[in-house]
Amino acid sequence: MIRHLVALMFILIFTSPSMAVDLGNTLDTPKSNSHIGQNPGTPDGREGGEDISTAFLIPALPFHDTGNTSDNLDDYDVECPYGGMAKDVIYSYVPPTNEYVNVDLCGSSFDTKTYILDGAFNVIACNDDYYSDDECGSYVSFIEAAFLEESVQYFIAVDGYGSHSGDYILDITVFTPPPPCFLTCDGLPEGEPALGPNYSDAFNGGCNSPEYGNPFADLTQAGDAAGELVYCGSSGWYSVNNSPVRDTDWMHFMVGAAGLIQWTLDAEHPVFGFLLGGDCESGAVIQDQITAGPCLPATLMVQGEPGDIVMLWVGPTEYSPPFGFVGHEFNYLGHFTGLASGTVPTDNFSFGAVKSMYR
Repeated sequence: MIRHLVALMFILIFTSPSMAVDLGNTLDTPKSNSHIGQNPGTPDGREGGEDISTAFLIPALPFHDTGNTSDNLDDYDVECPYGGMAKDVIYSYVPPTNEYVNVDLCGSSFDTKTYILDGAFNVIACNDDYYSDDECGSYVSFIEAAFLEESVQYFIAVDGYGSHSGDYILDITVFTPPPPCFLTCDGLPEGEPALGPNYSDAFNGGCNSPEYGNPFADLTQAGDAAGELVYCGSSGWYSVNNSPVRDTDWMHFMVGAAGLIQWTLDAEHPVFGFLLGGDCESGAVIQDQITAGPCLPATLMVQGEPGDIVMLWVGPTEYSPPFGFVGHEFNYLGHFTGLASGTVPTDNFSFGAVKSMYR
């Protein structure tokens, strides 16, 4: 039998919320090849087929199945980002209408991988590692919101990292996308050039941009006479050598006379907001954090002595764009109170006016 290797040029990786949060702009997760067994190990004989010609046909969603890949062959593989020689089983599904679907292997007993192919072996979505917890297991896979077209036949693989195989639990459900989030902001524009392929983050990349001198956005004089600021920022993803990189924005602020800054953050896609300590030379560390968006504001209180300089960070919660994301950027906004009053006048702009500067 011919073994098929499908190269995934644009990698869709959904990073587990349980993974350790870091300040980097690319994913670097070494594997220990350990796993946590959750499946009770009672395959019911209805597992996926050996290859696409014998794929088990899923009649409708939601769909639940269990099985074991250990007695199968290694027919297919997708690199996302790891390849391997693991054994796999195949399911087939023809959606009755255009659908977004989740493919969930929570509870499987080995280091899994799952992916969706169309009949021409084009990769629709793929995930290697998502879960890393006691409930679902370590290095267990989950695909969220993969778009499938009506009446097209798709093949869903339960595979493994390296040569791993074993008991699996498979749940496939229809995903209902949330309504789109659009923010408007009239305030101080971030001013970063537009993101795109082979972008160089020389603007406010902070400790992720040592080749540009670790640039921070200096907002120590940005507060108005009452110590308030509305900040209109943009973040997202660019690419370097066809690999996704998340844009991270690093900023300096000055604590006002009351010794307390209130920071309310919102965004069109989920973002982290970090209060940082340390520095780029010795290592920046996360002292406090919030998660905001989409259209779900979060607030962080920052205490300090009047005149103290604080470091803040904003960036996407994921290292790669979510499925269906178009373009490179999304907007975020920050409302600040308690800043030091600025001495430099600033002009207010909307998001649209800022974008027009870079067209």
